[in-house]
Amino acid sequence: MRKHLLILSAVVLLSACGEDADQKIARARQEIAEMRLGAAKVDLSAALAEKGDDPALLRMLAAVQLRMGDGDGAEATAGRMERTGIKGSELALVRAEAAVLRGRPEDALALVAQDKSPAAWRVRAAAKLALKDQEGALAALRQGAAAGDDPLLLRDYAKFLIEANDLDGAAQQVAVLDRIAPDGFDGPMLRADIAARRGRMVEAHGVLVKLAERYPAVPEPWIARADVYDMEGKLDDAIKMTEKAAELAPADPRVVALQVQFASMKGDWEKVRSTLASQEATLDPLSANGLTYAEAMLRLNHPEQARAMFQRALTRSPNNPYARLMLAQSQMATGDAAAAYATVKPLSDSLLAGPQELELAEMAAKALESPDAPKLSARLAAAKAGTSQGLIRQGEMAMATQDWDGAVAAYGQLAATGDDAEVMKRLAMALSRLGRTDEAIKAADRARAIRPEDPDTTYMAGYVRAAGGKDVATGIALLKQASEAAPQNVTFRRSLARFSVAQGS
Repeated sequence: MRKHLLILSAVVLLSACGEDADQKIARARQEIAEMRLGAAKVDLSAALAEKGDDPALLRMLAAVQLRMGDGDGAEATAGRMERTGIKGSELALVRAEAAVLRGRPEDALALVAQDKSPAAWRVRAAAKLALKDQEGALAALRQGAAAGDDPLLLRDYAKFLIEANDLDGAAQQVAVLDRIAPDGFDGPMLRADIAARRGRMVEAHGVLVKLAERYPAVPEPWIARADVYDMEGKLDDAIKMTEKAAELAPADPRVVALQVQFASMKGDWEKVRSTLASQEATLDPLSANGLTYAEAMLRLNHPEQARAMFQRALTRSPNNPYARLMLAQSQMATGDAAAAYATVKPLSDSLLAGPQELELAEMAAKALESPDAPKLSARLAAAKAGTSQGLIRQGEMAMATQDWDGAVAAYGQLAATGDDAEVMKRLAMALSRLGRTDEAIKAADRARAIRPEDPDTTYMAGYVRAAGGKDVATGIALLKQASEAAPQNVTFRRSLARFSVAQGS
């Protein structure tokens, strides 16, 4: 097999040697149309080596490099463009976008300071995001959209709004994008994302199937389908989609992350460990890979190492239920029942506690001979019997599919059984989406009264006010408070920007 591949490679190389620059350029154009940007970059570089620094080719190469995120390459190409006589705003835009990619957003802002074109507003927005100025980024995107139709700006605008939980606003931008670039790649990808977030999985798959057919060398549609199947709970189908993506881009970090995620769901902890071991020193404790690697350490009988990793994650994100549960399990595995019980108690106390949380709490309480143990045993038995668990599953499914009436019904019933911040928070969101703003505020405020120091409840109290257009100033103040308490939360920051900019416009 290896000999056959070597012979085939040699034949391909020999056939390529007979091509002239014009053939390479034609192929590069086709590769760009098919989103095969890496191949286009190679062909354009080869054509430039033959023809010299042709301005049109340099423009094409710079655009490909920027789309690929190659800031250093684009800056080098900009230098060549300048030597051919290209100057002014065209050159400044390339250099500005390259500067953002190279981690120099202030330089980018300076380069486009006088440019009011849609492309300049897009670069300005990217620079503002790099500087963590969400409001400035959104303002730039809005001004860019008003200045004219630019596909890349509309793409970035829609992505921003999706992360700000404004799916209606994002869909409006995608509609414009589809109109001006009907055969584009970004519009359908964004439409599929919005459809999946709205629970319209069949629609999302349909869009992505067509994209995969149109762009057979691109992994993104397969990655997106894997995510959609994962949302549907169809693990085997998600794994098949990931395998398709891996055939195209085996080293793509998104593909590797999916492989790790699905290996963990299958219980293949040795695969998780072997895949991520080389990255252990640089893994973000709160990233999906970081958390999964920590669980692999726990499952492979390294509880002290897992405990340290989950402790770091929970310190940074105290409201992360997975990190909390895994830390408690690690503490139990190291023989520290007291710490485990203290850690898991906020989860087991919740009306949303399932058998896993209750079983761990019961085990720790029994080890401590706590008087709470019998009560936990009774709750565990009730959870396994399934009455409350059915409502919990109903509510989660309703939220996932944006069935807001169903969510109100499920969480309303749960709320009637006792005071729980998480239940009230979810009920508030569902009520808000139905336009029942007064009820949403009441539920959100109740959640915040139960957990006043929780950024999540503060966010919800602000969101329902701002989204419902009632007491917006207080809503924005609460969103600001939540964003400051959890600066790593992108949704908090972008929601704050969304409503702040709208209020000021």
